[in-house]
Amino acid sequence: MKEKIINIKVIPKAKKQKIVQEENRLKVYLKSPPEDGKANKELIKVLSEYFKTNKERIQIIKGKFSRNKVIKINS
Repeated sequence: MKEKIINIKVIPKAKKQKIVQEENRLKVYLKSPPEDGKANKELIKVLSEYFKTNKERIQIIKGKFSRNKVIKINS
């Protein structure tokens, strides 16, 4: 099983959902507010669509309560 580690910067409460590739990280714009885990749930859903994988294979390994996160994707 191969895994990817990705650095992510989350922008909550954005008008539009989108992912922007930056030099060494992805910047993910989410519509959800950063409360009650809503933004994290939306982040995993958006990333699963972006990487065409199951939501269960995506895990936040660092920064659950931060805008800067480290994500692990098992493939």
